[in-house]
Amino acid sequence: MDALRKLFGGNMRQFGMLFVLVALTLFFHIMTRGLVVTSTNLMNLLNGNSYILVLAIGMVMVIVIGHIDLAVGSVAAFVGIVVAVAMRDFGLPSWAGVLLGLAIGAICGIWQGFWVAYFGIPGFIVTLAGYMFFRGANQWVGQSLTVPVPKDFQVLGAGYLPEWGPNTGMNNSTLLLGIVAIAVLAWMQLAQRRALIKVNAEVPPMWVTITRIVLLAVVIAYLTWMYGTGRPGTSFPIPGLILVGLVILYSWVTQRTITGRHIYAVGGNRLAAELSGVNTKRTYFLVMMNMSILAAFAGMMFVGRSTASGPFDGVGWELDAIAAVFIGGAAVSGGVGTVIGSIIGGLVMAVLNNGLQLMSVGSQATQMIKGLVLLAAVAIDVWQKRQGRPSISGLIFRGKNAGQVTPAEVALAESEAQDKTAVAKELR
Repeated sequence: MDALRKLFGGNMRQFGMLFVLVALTLFFHIMTRGLVVTSTNLMNLLNGNSYILVLAIGMVMVIVIGHIDLAVGSVAAFVGIVVAVAMRDFGLPSWAGVLLGLAIGAICGIWQGFWVAYFGIPGFIVTLAGYMFFRGANQWVGQSLTVPVPKDFQVLGAGYLPEWGPNTGMNNSTLLLGIVAIAVLAWMQLAQRRALIKVNAEVPPMWVTITRIVLLAVVIAYLTWMYGTGRPGTSFPIPGLILVGLVILYSWVTQRTITGRHIYAVGGNRLAAELSGVNTKRTYFLVMMNMSILAAFAGMMFVGRSTASGPFDGVGWELDAIAAVFIGGAAVSGGVGTVIGSIIGGLVMAVLNNGLQLMSVGSQATQMIKGLVLLAAVAIDVWQKRQGRPSISGLIFRGKNAGQVTPAEVALAESEAQDKTAVAKELR
């Protein structure tokens, strides 16, 4: 057990949801007699849920600052129909359609962020109004009809990496992607070790670092093989590549930038953040605007996959995104949550939904089970906090940042310091 603690960063609970994801996958793979872990199903799983996972990336930041966005599904549907109509009626090329969609998403986010940040209206109310407004706008623009999109636009939601070069027994683009991923993760592990040595922090034994690299390499190699040896014409999905890029980008933003630290500081203690010089209005505004931009992107990905935009796109997406974030360990009160945790939470819901469908479980029972999973995840998190233990999201992958201070910890320290300063001033 001590060896496992060293290998996983000192606390096994930090990988709780990841273990749940693996256990669910194995369970459904056995129950469906080998239908889950197949090349075709893994591709469908990624293609069919990538847009929800993109929403979860933005939603976690909204929830961290203490708000919630109920309009993401309607914004996605509105952007999807506007882009589809623009390409059909005005001959807009696909690349220009994507730019148009992102611009419309930004405008929607500016509108909602303005009311939340500068008028102080709770995000729940503002986005509830946006939910109704943009849903109606979707049906008004499209006249409640289905509008198809060009084939080159469909690549955004249903495309695959191209084939090239000699015959290696698998898709060469996927093979190259897997090799690069292994090399980058190995370099990150070694760089982390060098950084710990440089600051004279506690460094895990070399065998731990090597074992981590080997385990990561095995997992990535297996996924590379699964995605690279599917049916002819397929490979690693383009939506999956987009998702990976967004996860890397937003993980860096939330953990390594001043903006990310401000997000956690505002979510942890808004008053203390203001006293420490954080522009809380600007933070609220940027987070809400970013959410709508990601919703716009998710809407276009879905339209590309479904080959058309319709009046019922986006229905219930906000609930799936919120569920993914909370299952991933975000706190209802704000201030706690990670991008990686939200992605894992979204994958748990995706595997659960996929496995139940393959087992021919009805949609009614599926919804009931998903509701119970969400309640159980939040209940466990609350119970751990009452026991004085760290929340799940505060522990997920914290081991890879061992010896470093996380944004949440910085925000908490700043909050406590500013609280003490404020109290001292009042006493004087």
